[in-house]
Amino acid sequence: MPPRRSGRTSASGREALLNARFRHFVAIDWSGAVGSVQPGIAVAVAEWGTSAPALIDRRWSREAVGEWLRHELPDEALVGLDLGPALPFLDAGAYFPGWDRSPPDARALWALVDEVCAGEPDLGATRFVDHPEVSRHFRRHGGRTGDRFGIGRGRLRVTEQAQRAAGLSPTSNLNLVGAAQVGKSSLTGMRLFHRLGGAIPFWPFDPLPASGPVLVEIYTTVAARAAGVAKGRSKVRDAPALSAALSRLGSRAPATLARYDDHATDALLTAAWLRTVADDPALWSPPALTPEVARTEGWTFGVR
Repeated sequence: MPPRRSGRTSASGREALLNARFRHFVAIDWSGAVGSVQPGIAVAVAEWGTSAPALIDRRWSREAVGEWLRHELPDEALVGLDLGPALPFLDAGAYFPGWDRSPPDARALWALVDEVCAGEPDLGATRFVDHPEVSRHFRRHGGRTGDRFGIGRGRLRVTEQAQRAAGLSPTSNLNLVGAAQVGKSSLTGMRLFHRLGGAIPFWPFDPLPASGPVLVEIYTTVAARAAGVAKGRSKVRDAPALSAALSRLGSRAPATLARYDDHATDALLTAAWLRTVADDPALWSPPALTPEVARTEGWTFGVR
C-alpha cells in the first residue's frame, strides 16, 4: 500500500503557497462517450488578470488531452477536470464491498480500472463496467441495476454529500444512466490519471505543492452558480448570456465562438471561475476533508 498522504497543509502554509501561486487556469470538460474523437471534450484557459478565457481549438480525444497535459501544460497552472476521480468508499468501507479485489485507495482504483480495460482504445472503460463483479455496483442502461448499487440515486462520496447540503444535485459516480450521469467520464478519467503516473500532482490525493501545475476535480455547476446562472438553468448557450456570466466573474468575454454548446461554455466559465477562487485558502481545506477522504475519495474543488 502506498504511504498515507494527508492532502492538507497548515493554514499559514496554505496562505504562503497561494500568494500568486497560479498564473494559468485550465478547465477541461471531459467525456466518457465511445469513440476516438470526442466532440464533448472542451479545454479552456484563462490567464492571470481579467482577459477573456480562450478555448484550445482542437479535435480532442481523451488520449490527446493526456498528451497535452504531459507536454504542453504551462507551469503554475491550476487544471480542473469535470469528472469524479474516485468512487464512493467511506460510506461502506470499500469501493466494492464484498469483493476481495476491491482496491484500498484511489490510486489502486485507477490502476485496477486501467488493468481491466487494457486494450480498449482511447481510455475506454466498457470492460470495467461489464466486469462480472464490478457490474453489481453500477446502474447501467437497459434497466440493469446491480444488486449492490444501493437505493435512490445510489452511493455518494463525502464531497457529493457536501454538495447536496449546499443545494446542488450531484449524481453517484456508480450511475451510468441519464443525461446527468458522470460515471463513464469518471472511469475513463481514472485511466488517464493512472497513465499520468503522478507526473502532475492531483489535489487532495497529493498535498498542494509549492510550485508547478496541479490537477483538481471540478463541478461546472459550482462555477455557473458563482457566475449568477440561475438554479435549474446551469447551461449557457449564447453570446449575451456568456458575456454576462463572465462579467460577474470579473472577466472579459471572448470574441464570437464557433459554437455555444454546453461543453464550450462550461469550460470557459469554469476557467474564469478558477481564476477568481484559486487563492482562497478555505477552498483548499474544507472541514470534511479528512486524510482518509483525501486518500480514498478525493474532493471537488470549490465545495466547502
